[in-house]
Amino acid sequence: MTTALVSILVAGIICQWLAWRFRLPAIVLLAACGLVLGPISGWIQPAVDFGTGLTAVTSLFVAIILFEGGLNLQFHELRETAQVTRRLTSIGVILAWAIGIAMAHWVGGLSWAVSALLGAILVVTGPTVIMPLLKHAKLNRRTASYLKWEGIINDPIGVLLAVLVYQYLLYSGEGPALQSILASLGLALGVSIVLGGGVAYSLGYAFRQGWIPEYLKAPSIIAAVLAVYALSDLAQHESGLLATTLMGVVMGNMRLRSLDEMRRFKEYITIILVSFLFVVLTASLTMDSIRAIHWQLIAMVLGFVFVVRPLAVFLATIRTDCSWQDRVLMGWIAPRGVVAAASAGAFAPALIDAGFSDAEYLVPAVFMLIFTTIIAHGFSLGPLTKLLKLGSAGKGRILIVGASPWTVELASALKKINQDVVIADTEWGRLQSARQQGIDTWFGEVLSDLAEEAMALDNIYTVLAATGNNHYNSMVCNHFAPHLGRHRVFQPYDSGYERHNRVVSETRRGITAFSANISFAELWTRMIRGWGIRKTIITETYTEKDFLAKLPEDAVRLAIIPESGKLEWLSQKPRKLQPGDTVISFVPPESNAEAVEPAVST
Repeated sequence: MTTALVSILVAGIICQWLAWRFRLPAIVLLAACGLVLGPISGWIQPAVDFGTGLTAVTSLFVAIILFEGGLNLQFHELRETAQVTRRLTSIGVILAWAIGIAMAHWVGGLSWAVSALLGAILVVTGPTVIMPLLKHAKLNRRTASYLKWEGIINDPIGVLLAVLVYQYLLYSGEGPALQSILASLGLALGVSIVLGGGVAYSLGYAFRQGWIPEYLKAPSIIAAVLAVYALSDLAQHESGLLATTLMGVVMGNMRLRSLDEMRRFKEYITIILVSFLFVVLTASLTMDSIRAIHWQLIAMVLGFVFVVRPLAVFLATIRTDCSWQDRVLMGWIAPRGVVAAASAGAFAPALIDAGFSDAEYLVPAVFMLIFTTIIAHGFSLGPLTKLLKLGSAGKGRILIVGASPWTVELASALKKINQDVVIADTEWGRLQSARQQGIDTWFGEVLSDLAEEAMALDNIYTVLAATGNNHYNSMVCNHFAPHLGRHRVFQPYDSGYERHNRVVSETRRGITAFSANISFAELWTRMIRGWGIRKTIITETYTEKDFLAKLPEDAVRLAIIPESGKLEWLSQKPRKLQPGDTVISFVPPESNAEAVEPAVST
């Protein structure tokens, strides 16, 4: 068991790193890894290695993942996508279920009973798959919100629907099954609201009152999530996922002060859990389940991908403000994940024992659809996003926090070489010069909740916090670092280092920007003296050596723009320049004869 557990965790994290390094969908690598470790090599056999506890562990892990997903559902996003989201999570579910039943029966050759259960299982678009895909796809926020909200809301709804169908099939011969199902549905909703919403509100209140210390907040939440899941399941079977999702949504919108830190902690946990679950998911396949696949099941799976999902989305979004591009993308992207596989694995044995012989095809059909959608959607989402022009605009945006004559001059120079720059400031008057020069601006506090809702601040890939307050610059860098990476947040040199006091710790600030120790005040002073921004292109004939030889000794190198077009702010340890690099420098008047359209060295 120890060897299997370590193998799964290590292999999962390696797959996550490879996905990041080579810009591949992580779920594809995780699924392939599970196949290699499981049915192909036989190195791990989850059912044998973990025994009967595997099902319980899987359910608990999925509960934490759904809670973390609910935590990231913000009501301001729902306002932007409310109509479409409501349709997809209500009418869309019913349509997908109905069309799925017909597909499973008429194409897959399954009985109406098993078709009803399979259709219910497959209405989910699992967040365990959607969330990793969205991290790589770079969709615009509106389209990403459609997929995110649908995936997270539909997951517990799909599970609940599958449970109700499952109960109906088992007890249909023992009296009024429909009445029992309606009672079960009402009980599940009531338990979820009371336990999920109630525990979330109580925890939030305890946090605000200071009854729980900071170091216990994240552990307390995880313990509460597991407790809510277990108690909900005791009260009503399979209502735990709905309760934990609701708990996440309530806590995520309570505006708790320390929520960002807790959310990041749970994101780290979720990465480990998703890696574990996907490797276990595919490693659990057996050769017997693979041999059970026949041509009708293959045709049925293709029907779910190319007919059921597109038709359900198209019909559900009629007469909404959803664009045809969004409808095409959502009609294609519907990967299934852990919840669908766990549901099929849990329901199939009992149905077979109850006399539904074709229930033996549930597991291979669901796994086949999971693999098909993971591979097809994982590799096609990026190209389809570009084809439909649904990606975030351009290569990404450069955010400069703080409007001053120097930052406006810098932004203007970058804009003239096709860099997408936005300047943010809390003073309307300071942004006037930038607006007059056609530079995008954002008026407001970048640390506020309003900034998170601002479309103008979408698709930021690097930040330069350049106000006159180094402490505020550090706060801005710490705010953006978890989202962009520590290597992409910068601020000017703090002259307090020379006095060894009143300085923000190096670990709590952004990277010191530019090639020389120059403070914000000094940058502004030099600009008043006539200094300006200049660009130089490095070529095969005009090398880094030539550039440095002609660069004034007191000049400051600010940034490099490689051939890819994404700006890289320089630090005091700049990288070696390559042909095709454009160097942005801050130079004295005698070297700045053409500051606005700088002299290009060739």
